[in-house]
Amino acid sequence: MTTNYMQNTSTALQDASDEVLIQKFSDGVKEAFDALYFRHLPSVYKRVRYVVPESDVEDVTQEIFIAALKSLPSFRGEAKFGTWLRTLTNHKVAEFYRRRTRKQEPLLAPLSDAAAQVTGSTSQSLEERIYLQRALQDLPENYREILLLRFAEDMQFNEIAELTNQNLEATKSLFRRAVSALRTHLEK
Repeated sequence: MTTNYMQNTSTALQDASDEVLIQKFSDGVKEAFDALYFRHLPSVYKRVRYVVPESDVEDVTQEIFIAALKSLPSFRGEAKFGTWLRTLTNHKVAEFYRRRTRKQEPLLAPLSDAAAQVTGSTSQSLEERIYLQRALQDLPENYREILLLRFAEDMQFNEIAELTNQNLEATKSLFRRAVSALRTHLEK
């Protein structure tokens, strides 16, 4: 259904920049938000999937885009839309964990629950994801962010450097330190 919808969405909207789509949305072209949604869904979903338990990924992703839809009229364009959406994603993920903490639920499923839910190689994969999520949560924010930009959003080092206003060598150095910290954490 998604593919059919996108085929029916005008090519002009699909090819338009984020800024043009935001302006069109402000002018009342509701399909412009759809184009933004389909353009940014993969990166938001991947980012959320790295930091939220699998059973909640779709709900959190949906909450992010609902919040984006509601907040888009107040978007001032001081940052790129992708940066604004990434910030919104981080806020919604933090809100997700605050709600879970208030409910006194564990942050992630115990490994025994993961093993009981699936069998075979899928169980190992789920356990590895849970270990990775826990390790990412324990890293400093700047380490977690560069790892998510590189792996969840598939950004190149030069893109990360530009986004974070750092030079390329500083970005690569931060990435190496983040990978080393993650490796050390996972080996424990």
